[in-house]
Amino acid sequence: MIANVQVLLFLVLSLILLGIELWALVDAARRPAGAFTYAGKRTKKFWVLLTGAGVLVGFIAIPPPLGLGIFGTFAMFIAVVPAGVYLADVRPEVRSYGGGRRGPRQGGGW
Repeated sequence: MIANVQVLLFLVLSLILLGIELWALVDAARRPAGAFTYAGKRTKKFWVLLTGAGVLVGFIAIPPPLGLGIFGTFAMFIAVVPAGVYLADVRPEVRSYGGGRRGPRQGGGW
């Protein structure tokens, strides 16, 4: 009983971490390359490769019911570090490139 709960918790945790890693990878891939140099950060290629490697390790580290569980729990936490750095440091700077979010549309909808 306790072992099943533990496996389920690790599975949920690893899927949450994988979601964060995927969010960082997709966000880095969608930003224009000029935004990274404009913000004074590393290149787009660097961040896409780093977050992509994190996604790969995070996917391989998913526990056995859904994944391989090859690298273990420690690798799950190491794999999310580049995504955390990207989301906390790089993304806010890169987001401001090109004007950021636009205000609400004027003119109604349907």
